[in-house]
Amino acid sequence: MAYQLEGSLLEVCTCNILCPCWVGEDPDGGICEGVLAWHFDAGTIDGVDVSGRTFVLLAHIPGNILEGNWRVVAYVDDGATDEQQQVLLDVWTGKLGGPIGDLAQLVGEVIAVEKVPITFKVEGAAGTLKVGDAVEAKLQPFKGATGQSTALHDSIFTTIPGSPAFVGKAENYKVTAPEHGFQIDLHDHNAVQGSFRFAA
Repeated sequence: MAYQLEGSLLEVCTCNILCPCWVGEDPDGGICEGVLAWHFDAGTIDGVDVSGRTFVLLAHIPGNILEGNWRVVAYVDDGATDEQQQVLLDVWTGKLGGPIGDLAQLVGEVIAVEKVPITFKVEGAAGTLKVGDAVEAKLQPFKGATGQSTALHDSIFTTIPGSPAFVGKAENYKVTAPEHGFQIDLHDHNAVQGSFRFAA
C-alpha cells in the first residue's frame, strides 16, 4: 500500500459563506484563494512514518475549482525530515494516486515549497492555523438546531474524500506572502474543518 494517512483538515478561503466551490459552482468574486492544511495524527507513505507532520497548500484558484490550473505554494512543517517532505510532496503531486491523486490533478503550478514552523490546533470543530509568517487563521463551526456542528456530505468537490466536512467561518484569515502573489486580510469568510482517512 502506497500510503495510509489519518488526521484533521483546516481550510479557509476568500469565498463568502458558504464556499460555492465545494458544490461545483464558480467562486465568489471569480477566483478563490485558499489555504488547505492537513495534519497527520498517524500515517505512513511508502514506508515512511509521517505521524505528527503538517502539510499545507496556499492556492490561487483562477475560476471554477473543477477546471484546475491552481497555482500553489506548498508548506511542510519544520519538524519534517527531507525524506518526510519528499514523500508528502509525492502524494500531493499525484505520483502515488489514490484519493489525493484526483485533487493533485487540479494543480497546474507549484510556485514554491517551503519548510516553516506550523501551528495546527483543533478543539472540537474549531481550529487555529499559523503557517510561518505567511498565514494566520482562526475558525469556528456553524451549529445546527441540535447543537451539533453543521456538516456537508457528498459534495462534488472535497479536500477530505470520504469524510464529512464541518462548515463554518474564519474570524480572521490573513495571508502575507507578496513574493508569491498573495496578500489577504479578511474576517468572517468561509472555513471548513474535518477529519480524514486516506489509503492508496
